[in-house]
Amino acid sequence: MKEGRRLPQTGDSLQFLKTRTAYAIFIVLSYAFGYFSACYSRQPPPLTTALRTVRTINPHDCSIDNFRVTTHCGDLVPPELIRRTVIDRIFNGTSPYTDFPPPHAGKFLRPKRIKGWGSQGLVFENLIRRFKPRTIVEIGSFLGASAIHMANLTRRLGLEETQILCLDDFRGWPGFRDRVKDVALVNGDVLLLYQFMQNVISSDFSGSILPVPFSTGSGLEKLCEWGVTADLVEVDAGHDFNSAWADINRAVRILRPGGVLFGHDYFTAADNRGVRRAVNLFAKINRLKVKTDGQHWVIDSPEG
Repeated sequence: MKEGRRLPQTGDSLQFLKTRTAYAIFIVLSYAFGYFSACYSRQPPPLTTALRTVRTINPHDCSIDNFRVTTHCGDLVPPELIRRTVIDRIFNGTSPYTDFPPPHAGKFLRPKRIKGWGSQGLVFENLIRRFKPRTIVEIGSFLGASAIHMANLTRRLGLEETQILCLDDFRGWPGFRDRVKDVALVNGDVLLLYQFMQNVISSDFSGSILPVPFSTGSGLEKLCEWGVTADLVEVDAGHDFNSAWADINRAVRILRPGGVLFGHDYFTAADNRGVRRAVNLFAKINRLKVKTDGQHWVIDSPEG
């Protein structure tokens, strides 16, 4: 006869709880309880109504028109008053060429040190002949090679009243002195502005070329605010996408109706990652056509 199973007694249960097995089970259960409690507490809160709305927007509703710049500039300054406006606003009413060069910089300047890239392209003569500009704004001037070339062209074509504003912070870029070693550095100040001005004076164009020594962003914003516009705006400063994109979108705001935007380095080793990408996107958004002239891109005014 088989022995019947007996029910565990209270004493047996207490004895079991004192074993190592029971202790191990207790530890495992405690860890599991803590883990699942923590996971539960870290669950994200329910989506608010606003978040639900954002996440359910149809991507096709994000029109490219939302990227258009719609702000307006100040009242237009007549072309014949632009030079005086810039001198008054930036140089407190005195031409920057007066008493040039300053004593601390004169000994470091070369009589003429002109350096540029694409500064003699046919695009300059083609556009100046076509538009006969009263005002040209150049964004990115370095040592003034293209500005001096344009001044030569306007003089040769009888456009004696044309003013060329050169917007540049005249700081160069990190490492540029590896390529242009003979521009002086004085107490951390690279003398690009002074060498630019020396080049302009040596070329006899101080009456038609003015530096606007600020960053492209702040400078273009102020020209717009002051009502300074141009028939030709050359964009040739930063060549990465973000810089070119910002400069083009600000530059178009100071473009006179019927004028033209243009710039260098449309075709480079950067392919479609830099200037060309910015130019093409700008043209697409504003439904404009990009033309090319050598290495330069050209876009006629949206109101032309």
